[in-house]
Amino acid sequence: MLVSMADASDAENVRAGLSQNESLLLSSLSERGKTIFTLKDAIAELRCSYKYAKVLASNLARKNWLILLRRGTYLIIPLSAGPKPRYTEHEFVIASHLVSPYYIAYWSTLNFHGLTEQTPFTVFVTTTKRAKSRLILNIKYNFVTLNNRKFFGFTPVTIGAYKVNVSDLEKTLADALDHPEYCGGITEVSKCLWNAREKASLERVFSYAERMGNTAAIKRLGYLLETLDMNPDGRMISKMRESISRGISVLDPNMPRRGRYTTRWNLLLNVSREALEERGRGL
Repeated sequence: MLVSMADASDAENVRAGLSQNESLLLSSLSERGKTIFTLKDAIAELRCSYKYAKVLASNLARKNWLILLRRGTYLIIPLSAGPKPRYTEHEFVIASHLVSPYYIAYWSTLNFHGLTEQTPFTVFVTTTKRAKSRLILNIKYNFVTLNNRKFFGFTPVTIGAYKVNVSDLEKTLADALDHPEYCGGITEVSKCLWNAREKASLERVFSYAERMGNTAAIKRLGYLLETLDMNPDGRMISKMRESISRGISVLDPNMPRRGRYTTRWNLLLNVSREALEERGRGL
């Protein structure tokens, strides 16, 4: 379900003037380089009560100087954005304030790591909690709930003045093999795997997929490595084949479930080898 926030969709309204304390709060936070703040920050800046800080922040949001990200957390729209604000903080930074715990993943980090030139219009955020997709300043934030077993393999990176959790290179690929539907499909994943061939550890991708406990990801990895002629280590391939389940998994969960089967990897090949080679290796 997509929830469109009134604060964000109302950005076309001309912003109202500021009271003395509203101006003091925004200027103080700006001096500290904070574009996102909490009510605790407001209390510390103004030395006021929680109730007063909440009312002041609500008024600033109503006047289109702030956007509510989550309960008690706000994004500042700076004066430089003009009277009809179209400014936004980096979408990864906004995502980092929407839910906790979290890390940015899937198509978003495939792009971040330079494995695809495609720029998704959705930011994919993993979390161990249930969260509804949201639309903030025309950017969709899609939350994918993972169990604790899969919630690992991320690292903090610096974006502006903030630290943001993103999946590392190998976990990005393992997650993509786990859920190709969040990455543009298996053909896009094949291209990203090929593009990562000289900088990613295939052994670590396999180790991550094994740790995640989804043998479908291992099946997809093994099949793509052989299909793209990526010269995988024979011992690793043998170990991968020993670890997969007997049941049939589907190569691309988003595509119709029809095609031929491969017993080598126990996969329903609902995407042609030619399509994978063409997209993956650019043949």
